[in-house]
Amino acid sequence: MLASWYDDQGPAADVLHVGELPDPIPAPGEVRVRVTVSGVNPGDTKKRRGWLGSSMPYPRVIPHSDAAGAIDAVGAGVDARRIGQRVWVHGAQSYRPFGTAAQYTVVPDHQAVPLPDHLSDELGASLGIPGITAHRTVFADGPVDGQLVLVHGVLGGVGSLAAQLAHWAGATVIATVRRTKDLDHVDPAVAHAIALDTDDPAAAIRAYAPRGVDRIIEVALSDNADLDNAVAANNAVIAAYATRTDRTEIPFWPLLFNNVTLRLLGSDDFPAEAKRQAARDLTSAAAVGALTVAVGDRYPLDDIAKAHDHVDAGGGHGRILVTIPR
Repeated sequence: MLASWYDDQGPAADVLHVGELPDPIPAPGEVRVRVTVSGVNPGDTKKRRGWLGSSMPYPRVIPHSDAAGAIDAVGAGVDARRIGQRVWVHGAQSYRPFGTAAQYTVVPDHQAVPLPDHLSDELGASLGIPGITAHRTVFADGPVDGQLVLVHGVLGGVGSLAAQLAHWAGATVIATVRRTKDLDHVDPAVAHAIALDTDDPAAAIRAYAPRGVDRIIEVALSDNADLDNAVAANNAVIAAYATRTDRTEIPFWPLLFNNVTLRLLGSDDFPAEAKRQAARDLTSAAAVGALTVAVGDRYPLDDIAKAHDHVDAGGGHGRILVTIPR
């Protein structure tokens, strides 16, 4: 099969190779997926770079955890009727060496989720890490029907899906963007948009949530801790999946007296049932048109290094995808 891989960590152009590798064979309980589109996540490029001092977990890594395609082979114990089924894939390179930047990927049966025929491969390849992370940020602490949910970074991959999932589940959503010029990119049918470069974003949020917000989906805890404290309702939850400063400061006593829960979320290690429920809900929401994903740039597999560099540079407003040749 044609694939991309790296044997050492470092800059994308230096360590990513494209060439032929043996076709994988599914083990018992696994399926093989013929990949059409592979999604690139910041976590993929961080692993390749050795972020936070991480080392090579395997001698060779095929990157990327997310994809869409069709099952073309199954291992023992898997229903053979799955062969030919369109699927979206998550977790392919989570605690496994070989991900989705290849013509074939092999994953446990339940990590190849049926993709309804009317949904695109591009959407399917965008549901894995960002979708499951978004689902966990919204629902880890129970239903949000009737609640006020604040989503920071709503134009990002996780933030966009979190806002849409919360809206789908019956919440009133308030969403932030970094700059006023980005307000027009937020769907007013999904969320009330606030720009963080305004004079008083806390007052703007409180205008929609006078008693405070019940859930805060946080992409930059180090930047927003004081703002979150200013708008959190009593017993609110701050669900943080990223920060800009490794040792992040928070206004501890005000949050304590407000009985705020701080939940930290690392997607590779979510409970198995939480991932399964996320996959079910993401597929259901997408099937009824409640989820859309903005696709940014698409790169052929031969240009995977450029795709990684794009993600490392911030990615812009849209999912970065790698198309896999047949």
